[in-house]
Amino acid sequence: MKPSLAVIALALLSPVLLAQEIPGAPPPAVQDQSHLPHVVIVSMGGTIASRAADRMNLTNYGGKGVPGVSPADWLHDLPELNNLAHITTVDLRNPPNSSGESFDDTFKAARELNKIAADPAVDGIVVTHGTSTMAEVAFYMNLVVKTDKPIVFVGSQRPWTGISGDGPLNLYDAVRVAASPLARDKGVLHCMNQYINTARDVTKTIGYRVQTFKGVDVGAIGFADPDKVVFYREPMRRHTTSSEFAGANFQSLPPVEIVYSYIGAPGYLIDAAVAHGAKGVVVDGTGPGHLSPSQTQAVKRVQEKGVVVVLTGRVGSGRVQQTPRNTEAKLVTGDNLPPEKARILLQLALTRTHDWQKVQRYFDEY
Repeated sequence: MKPSLAVIALALLSPVLLAQEIPGAPPPAVQDQSHLPHVVIVSMGGTIASRAADRMNLTNYGGKGVPGVSPADWLHDLPELNNLAHITTVDLRNPPNSSGESFDDTFKAARELNKIAADPAVDGIVVTHGTSTMAEVAFYMNLVVKTDKPIVFVGSQRPWTGISGDGPLNLYDAVRVAASPLARDKGVLHCMNQYINTARDVTKTIGYRVQTFKGVDVGAIGFADPDKVVFYREPMRRHTTSSEFAGANFQSLPPVEIVYSYIGAPGYLIDAAVAHGAKGVVVDGTGPGHLSPSQTQAVKRVQEKGVVVVLTGRVGSGRVQQTPRNTEAKLVTGDNLPPEKARILLQLALTRTHDWQKVQRYFDEY
């Protein structure tokens, strides 16, 4: 029996019907941008602002003789941004061949972000940054920038010139999020690989692959999908407009060091940190937050000198709990913050108090 024409037509159409819909290309760049939100792109460098000698060089880019990618280059290479917002740029990159990023760069950027956010003509901010330290810098901004406007951190795992580079789409999506009214009053956000995470919860988990940034314990709060930006929940911890540190113009912070725990870990590293001026110490403990015997004794010694000690867990997820043992030892428990973020929060807390119980409140609320 021969198949009917209807069956043949359905068979020919079925691949089309089952295929994933691909959104159409964006319209040409608009000329009149008066009706679009104003988004400021702030460049702090990083892989997204780097070039390589050839398109297959995905890991050994930049360096002497290879110019970086300026904000003007982004706008030239990605004209589709003009469909999303009226874009202006601020270049905070370090000079070529500089010694690298320091906390002075972070302080400078925080002052600039507070200034930009206070401008009533600005609707949102995108900050490009290197991915290695992006999460902790974004967390610092989450605590010290006073605004309910969207601030979105973005970077890339491949240089701007790399084959199948993730930078252009990441930057495009970050501008979409910053331009979205739905992103307001959510604190500082992070958007890469279409995932939207909070600055507090996002962590880099893989060195080079594009799916590196995750909210390990709590997951993403939204997505920059091709058709629209969507959010599914709100951040629960204090940030930006509700932060006690927001708007402050910090020039420096009390020194805090991080010590790692393992079998037989010596306590003298804690003593040495304090001898060199540390006012606080974060110990990244084993399991749920355990110290070695030598570290336990060192903690007691430095606490007698007024040093505050925060306990985090090296397992990478889950809370360090305030157990009776930790309370008796006067250890501040770092919740589920990784040590580098616990360090920043402790530094800020020490600008207000050296009472370990009062410091604990900051870790419970932020």
